[in-house]
Amino acid sequence: MPGRNTVPLSGTDSSDRSNGTTAADRVADILMAFVDGPRTLGVSAIARKVGISKAVVHRVLQSLASRGLVETSGSGEYQLGPAAVAIGGRALQNLDLRRTAQPTLVQLRDVTRETTTLSQFLGSSRIYLDQYEGPQEVKVVLEAGRPHKLHAGATGKCMLAFLPEEAQESVLAGSLDQLTPATMSDPELLRAELKDIRETGVAVSVEERQRGVGAIASPLFGPHGEVLGAISVAGPTQRFTPEFIAENRPRVLRAAQTISQKLGWRRP
Repeated sequence: MPGRNTVPLSGTDSSDRSNGTTAADRVADILMAFVDGPRTLGVSAIARKVGISKAVVHRVLQSLASRGLVETSGSGEYQLGPAAVAIGGRALQNLDLRRTAQPTLVQLRDVTRETTTLSQFLGSSRIYLDQYEGPQEVKVVLEAGRPHKLHAGATGKCMLAFLPEEAQESVLAGSLDQLTPATMSDPELLRAELKDIRETGVAVSVEERQRGVGAIASPLFGPHGEVLGAISVAGPTQRFTPEFIAENRPRVLRAAQTISQKLGWRRP
């Protein structure tokens, strides 16, 4: 049975039944009605624009309003709400991150001859957005789009190190899964390492999240110093020697700072 704020899968009037659109189609069409034209729209104007009944439009708008995707204006008409703005901002941020990071990550890949990655921060986790595979036959290829926790691996830890204290403590108080024998799951030891990462701006891991993989990572910041994501150099552990790590730590840090500055960050 549909809840109070849900949209039924089929309409309740003949005009809605006859056009055969699904609930998802109607929601998408109504949201897209705000993309061009006036900033605010009334129920009648939306109904004419998308070709469905006013009753259905009103019902969908009520559901969208309950989730902050639309809101009523002073005139009683509807406009896009804060949740819609947040979704658009996230999509734009993703595009900006990829586009801004690409040339620097390609250059870093060419210099290190290892796979370079771009990750995005997502609250208590992160995902790989992009990667540029290394040219060597044996190389690391990572799965994009799957959430990973922040406590395991250089990429997650370099983000965690620069989060506000409350957010950082929330992660440390949660489940610190032991993904490999090298995963650091002791909160106190992890706090000490995060302090070191904050001082250097770079995190290093060897087989912490995935066996056989080493990584050097540094965070990306937005205009207000907020953590947006991170970049990394990742490769097989047999090539992640102390010499390789020492040589490439400053390269990864400089690359991350270059990308962050292009995103509006100003170094303190």
